[in-house]
Amino acid sequence: MRAGAFLYPWDVVGDPDAAARIADLGVRQVTLASAYHSTRALTPRHPAHRVVTAEHAAVMYPPDPGRWAGRALAPYRQSWTAGDDPYGEAAGALAAAGLEVHSWVVLAHSSRLGAEHPDTSVVNAYGDRYPWAPCIARPAVRAYLVDLAAEAAVRPGARGTELESCGWYGFAHLHAHDKAAGVGFGDAAQYLMSLCFCADCRQGYQEAGADPGELSAAVRRALEPAWSGAGSSESGRDGIEELLGPGATDVTLRWRGRVARAFQEEAVAAVRAAAPPGFQVLLHADPVPYRTGANAGVEADHILAVADGVVLPCTGPDAAREAVLGPFAGRGRVRAATFGIVTGMGGSPRTLERDAAHAASLGANQLRLYHAGLASNPDLEAVAAALSRLG
Repeated sequence: MRAGAFLYPWDVVGDPDAAARIADLGVRQVTLASAYHSTRALTPRHPAHRVVTAEHAAVMYPPDPGRWAGRALAPYRQSWTAGDDPYGEAAGALAAAGLEVHSWVVLAHSSRLGAEHPDTSVVNAYGDRYPWAPCIARPAVRAYLVDLAAEAAVRPGARGTELESCGWYGFAHLHAHDKAAGVGFGDAAQYLMSLCFCADCRQGYQEAGADPGELSAAVRRALEPAWSGAGSSESGRDGIEELLGPGATDVTLRWRGRVARAFQEEAVAAVRAAAPPGFQVLLHADPVPYRTGANAGVEADHILAVADGVVLPCTGPDAAREAVLGPFAGRGRVRAATFGIVTGMGGSPRTLERDAAHAASLGANQLRLYHAGLASNPDLEAVAAALSRLG
């Protein structure tokens, strides 16, 4: 299977050996971050630094001033990697080493955006804002994210793009010093904690047939057992209905599904309009439509009719891999299985050959390795050995 690796520009800029080292792994593609959220990242092999702190969500290239002039919502520029265009510099070095470069674009995930523009954020049933989660139902937010998708995806030399967080973001943050594990939320309760009650979503619920005030009160009542330690561990739609009731569940799923599908269609269309012929557009996805986060919940039939394929999280036990890949089996298009290769972050590079073969048996036709810049030398050695045997 064709294999690609995720990479940040700062893994390459300032390291003359980085591009050749990645090519020597046996990958053919690099998915290189062009728009990314805040993070703190190790750079185990870089000659000039060992830690990079990306302080806020930013683009890794100079944004087009004509596109963003006069707009309240615009991308932030990075300042932690030298140069005006670290994405372009890194992409050039990787291409010179024989690697195909695709852009990696994070959309609905930006804490700085929410901090500076609070009215862009998801608002939960208790009135708490999630500054890291822009609400994709808000017209100004959606317009900003769609334009960001087009600009950040279609960078010079890129042969394709992978859109992350192209859908709803919610309660789970995966950033900063999270202190949110004191209460155990099951899958269904996570959904309820991720429901948005901003003005636009409240109107959407009303148009779908529910009183938004009554709906938010129902969500709070449904979550009350979680605060007392007796919350449900149920998952799936049945689990949500157990907590919230069938009618209210249906309203929320219909509204949020319609918004997510429209956003995904707009973002992909904007990228295609800006891209040259043959440019590949993939989405980081989860086959459970109500899921939120980096791997946005999608409907398999819909997304494969919109994009060129999906990138799916496949690290973990066989059963989890089967659940993720199963809904996309036999449907054509790209089905890229992502495996963590950083042992310290829960990856398993030493079982990559076996796990990749299992994914292929379930219909995966490409691999993505997360993350070549973060992995230790022993982890990368295990990856190179596995890829050499996979062919």
